Amino acid sequence: MTTFTPPEFQEVVEQETAPLSTTKVSPVYLTPSIKFIFKHPAFFLAFGGGSGLSPVAPGTVGTLVAFPLFWLLNQHLEPLEFLLLIDVMFIAGIWVCALTGRILGVHDHGGMVWDEMVAFLLVLFFTPDNLMWQAFAFLLFRFFDIYKPQPIRYYDKKLRGGFGVMFDDMLAAFYTLLCLAAWKAFVL
Repeated sequence: MTTFTPPEFQEVVEQETAPLSTTKVSPVYLTPSIKFIFKHPAFFLAFGGGSGLSPVAPGTVGTLVAFPLFWLLNQHLEPLEFLLLIDVMFIAGIWVCALTGRILGVHDHGGMVWDEMVAFLLVLFFTPDNLMWQAFAFLLFRFFDIYKPQPIRYYDKKLRGGFGVMFDDMLAAFYTLLCLAAWKAFVL
């Protein structure tokens, strides 16, 4: 699959993908900035519109951005449309995170928060429309995303590229929804 690489980054990508037998080049690590994320739509999306540039807990900030996005989309989309949008966002996220990670020289850069945003939108979709439930869902999701219990940790280490970046957060979303369902079924 051929992906578009902005001209200012083509030399870096070509150096990184050159055959090891002819060239030994270490990856170039770029420091993301506001200027960087506006150079390509993929960078803007991967960094959650800039929320991933937060110097403190960018994954948490990116997850928080999913709240107003959910509240807006939930008012204007039918349930099936919402789920289809999440599917499209997941598929786009594979490309967005792969390209951004390749350019940055880091497989899953901490500032890339598109994966958290998409996965948490899915959690919010299935969570009761109540601020207490949504806050609890947020805490559970961040717990599973940060501590990565098995098999999340396994897939986080084994899967590379954009799919790997997106998939481990979907597993954290699944664990979150499983806990919420168990709480609703056995406690309430």
